[in-house]
Order: sequence, then structure tokens, then C-alpha cells
Amino acid sequence: MDKFIIKGPVKLKGEVNISGSKNAALPILFSSLLIKEIIEIKNIPRLKDIDVVIKLFLNLGVKIKNGKSLIINTRNLYTNFNFPENLIKSIRASIWLISPLLVRFKKINISLPGGCSIGMRPIDLHIKYLKKLGANIYIKNNRIIASINKNFIGSHIIMKKNSVGATISIILAAIYAQNITIIDNAAKEPEIKDLIHFLKTMGANIKGEGTNQIIIKGVLKLKGGVYTIMDDRIETGTFLIAAAISKGYIICKNTNPQNLKIVLKKLKYTGADIKTGKNWCSINMNNKKPKAVNIITGPYPSFPTDMQPQFTLLNCIALGKSIIQETIFENRFLYIHELIKMGAKIFIKNNKVFCRGIKSLYSAKIKATDLRASISLVLAGCIAKGKTIVNNVNYIDRGYENIENKLISLGAKIKRLENK
Repeated sequence: MDKFIIKGPVKLKGEVNISGSKNAALPILFSSLLIKEIIEIKNIPRLKDIDVVIKLFLNLGVKIKNGKSLIINTRNLYTNFNFPENLIKSIRASIWLISPLLVRFKKINISLPGGCSIGMRPIDLHIKYLKKLGANIYIKNNRIIASINKNFIGSHIIMKKNSVGATISIILAAIYAQNITIIDNAAKEPEIKDLIHFLKTMGANIKGEGTNQIIIKGVLKLKGGVYTIMDDRIETGTFLIAAAISKGYIICKNTNPQNLKIVLKKLKYTGADIKTGKNWCSINMNNKKPKAVNIITGPYPSFPTDMQPQFTLLNCIALGKSIIQETIFENRFLYIHELIKMGAKIFIKNNKVFCRGIKSLYSAKIKATDLRASISLVLAGCIAKGKTIVNNVNYIDRGYENIENKLISLGAKIKRLENK
């Protein structure tokens, strides 16, 4: 894997344009398999996970024009498709192949998905609820084997656990289902809303996006069209943290601050000067260190787990003590040991991180373990004294478009060394 060489400390300041949302783009791309007319999707982020989806689509016979936007034609898919196992296992999002492929082919046999090593992310809820919609589905030899008769059948699903992934699987299965599907305790994330807005633009009959109850009435056909992916709220939050930890000032453009209310609220508690507009937000630390802030992650609109590593980094150099509690993934603290190498006064007990802020971090050779950990360690290198080497930074390319150039434009001193 590649590595970053980072010289610090620096103050990060300036303007940055936020890319399209990875977490919205992925389910929207998979949902396009339900549509036999041509679709144009704009504001697609150029990420490794998106590249994997494109490769999966090409193996399936999808025709794609990849330019400023993605133009997708799924009319004539291969009947005898075979996905390379390494592609399926390289991203968690490949789980969303199941519903549309069952709609198109009535049966599938594919590998289990993969993704970052941040803890167990079982697919039991996906299987349970697809069964309730009429699928015959089971796992054998690390493969998902499933079939349906003519169509999925609408049902009333009460989700025992608020799950973004399972909510998406249900929605994709229910679009053409017979009768009405009701999802109670559905995920409310902005990316779910964006998926539903896309599907409604293409002719789906869905109500309740952004609420705990989503109602889907099956339709006979979806149409083609043009859609623009929402901005990436996690990228926005990451750049706001970059300013907060470096005593800097950053304006994030092309982003909706309404999707970041809890993050902005927590940043205000740190002493940051936060300003927002319709499609921008800014943070100014006025050359001050942030104050420590406690965090408990949870489903939207609670604090996002994807911002937990970044706020942990902030607390490492903040004034005071803090507790960060992770309630979504049980293994999302692997990066803590890397921060300790940089001098952080921090320890883990159960699903909590206890942190006492220090004056500054110092350079070290460290290793990224997953996507959000990688960006947090890179930002740590930007504020640490000396030359920091961050290994395994390819994780960062899964969720941050053009990240080193964006950070360099804000004053970071970063050089990528490719592992050829």
C-alpha cells in the first residue's frame, strides 16, 4: 500500500470544495440496476469504492460512459454473470447487489461482501427482511444463494435495529414488489433520503424519507433520467476538524450544513466560531486550541460513527478531558494505538475512549487500519512536530476524493509514495 510523508505542524486554512457523497452514491449506483432506461448521475466522487462498483457493473454487462458524470445503461445485462470474488469482498456495499439482481434475474449466487476492519457488520438483517419480502435466501460456503418467484411481495417490516444497510436492501427489493411495503424504525440518514429522492425522480412510489416509517408501493416500471448526488457530509466534517485541530480557518463550499447539525453543535462546544449558509459552512478557531468535548455515536440524527475518529484526534490535543463512546461498531478503535505512538494520552475501556488533551503530538511511523482512521492519522501528521509517515493510506482513497491535493491547498505538507 501507499504511504504519506507529512511534515508538521501546519495551520490549515482556506477554502475547499466538498465532493459528492460516497455513502449516497453507492446505493444509488446499485439501485440503477433496477432501471432499464439510460441514467446520468452527476457529482459522483472519484473514489476506489466507486471504481469497484463500475468494475462489478462491467462484469454484469452494464454499459457505462465515465466522464464528468456517469451515464449508465443496464438494458442488456449478461444472463451468465460471474463477479470476481476479490471485487465483491473489497467493499461492504456489494451487499446491495442482492435485491436488484433478484429483481432482474430471480436468482443469484455471489460471494459475501467485505470492507474495512472496523468490526462485525453481519448481514443477518438483510437476509431476514428479504425473506419477509418473499426471497428464499441462505449462506453456504461463504456465498449468498437466493431466489424469488416472480416478484418480491410487499410486507410490514418492523426493524429490530436501526440499520442503514438493511433499510437500503429493503427499499431496493420493494420498488417493484407486489402490494405495499412498510418499514418501521427505518434509518433516517441523509444518504437514505438521497437514494429515495433519486428513485422518486425515476418514478418510484415512496413516502416517508427522513422519518422512522417509509412506505413503498410497488410500481411496474422506472424511467431513466438525470440526478445529482448530494454532498459528502463526512468529508465536510473532516475538513472542519482539520481547522479545529490546527487553530485554522476553513470554508467548506458545496455542502449542506443542515445535515451536520450535531457535528456543528459539538464543534461550537470546542470554542470554534461556526458560520453557515445555504450551501456552505465555515470554522474559525481564531488561533485557539479547542476545548475537549464528549461524544456518543448513534444513528442519525445522533453523532455519526464516521466522525468518531476525527473527534478523538481533536480531543487528543484539546484542553481538558473527554470520553468518546462508540455504539455502532465494536472494533473502531484500532487507530488509538497509533495515536499513542504520537504521544496521545488516551486509553480504551470497553467501547469507550478516555482522553486527556496534551500540548502537541509528535511525529512517528504509523499505520492506517480503515478509511476514517486513515484520514484522522493524516490530520494528526499535519499538526504533529516533525516528519510523520502514515502507511496503508490507500484506505483513504476509498472515501476521500483527491485528498492530498485538497489538504495541500489548505497548507498541508504531504507527499505520497506509491508502492509499485
